[in-house]
Amino acid sequence: MTAIPPSGNRPVAGAARRKPIVVSQQNIVSERLFEPSWELPWLVEPNLPGVDLVQWAAQNSDKLEQKLLEHGAILFRGFDVQSVERFNAVIGSLSSGALEYMFRASPRTRVGGNIYTSTDYPADQVIFPHNEHSYSPRFPLRLFFYCHLPSETGGETPIGSVRRVKSLIPAQIIETFRRKKILYVRNYGDGFGLPWQSVFQTDDRAEVEAYCASVGIEVEWKDGNRLRTRQVGSALARHPRTDEEVWFNHGTFFHVTTLPAAIRDSLGAGFSAMDLPTNTFYGDGSPIEQNVLETLRAAYLDSLVKFRWQRGDVLMLDNMLSVHGREPYSGPRKIYTGMAEATAGSDVQL
Repeated sequence: MTAIPPSGNRPVAGAARRKPIVVSQQNIVSERLFEPSWELPWLVEPNLPGVDLVQWAAQNSDKLEQKLLEHGAILFRGFDVQSVERFNAVIGSLSSGALEYMFRASPRTRVGGNIYTSTDYPADQVIFPHNEHSYSPRFPLRLFFYCHLPSETGGETPIGSVRRVKSLIPAQIIETFRRKKILYVRNYGDGFGLPWQSVFQTDDRAEVEAYCASVGIEVEWKDGNRLRTRQVGSALARHPRTDEEVWFNHGTFFHVTTLPAAIRDSLGAGFSAMDLPTNTFYGDGSPIEQNVLETLRAAYLDSLVKFRWQRGDVLMLDNMLSVHGREPYSGPRKIYTGMAEATAGSDVQL
């Protein structure tokens, strides 16, 4: 129970003393689905001014964990989160703290500590829905977004339930990927995508080779200090806390045909399938059929819901139970992100 003292001046001598209003923890905030027909996000809003999200979240972490595992996403709205430092404190109250962005696949700018800009792609581009770092040997189980400044138009971060994505994929396709897995091929230093020095956060080739060897990634150095890596990963994973089988991979997101048409055509004219910045195949190296890719893209897109950002919003995602993307936008936009709870792919992949 929390006592809320009366506002105004101190009591006048001889006046009746007003009793403090006692408000239960349950009444400090209101909670509901953002929209009754949606599976996510779960919406948490303060009922009183001045509710400290950091303190309240820490005191209710067990309940929030249950809601996150049930819905996959929680949106905290109306709390006084107005800075990167405060956002970082929220992450700390709901996890073991923000992680450094490693084995990178998209450009981001560090804005403080381990808080980064969301992907620094041009404003007119769509970012296809995906699970963060699902291609990586080490990925964040928790993902946080903070709206410091919403864009004038667009700029939503659509989210979708992984459970729904999987339910929309025909069993035959799932079984094919279960058997064959996924081959990720990445090329660095060819003028597109991130250079390997940014991806691995080092300019020492020996360090790159040692890291890749430790996690089962094949390294091939090309002329001109360019690099190609190959790795085989599972399309499915076992959630470490719910024990359910989830669809968790970058097979669709990294495939060249998922890129916007203009970029796809430009890359296709200059690179072979194995020389693209990113591309995916079945684990045995055979191509993924176009109709399969279209089915997978439709499953992701059909899972999505989206809401308009408001300044101070904090969105918490279970990265294995929800996907996220980005809509095009106009005007300035400052959406920051933090990743938490590092998880080894080898511990969850099937």
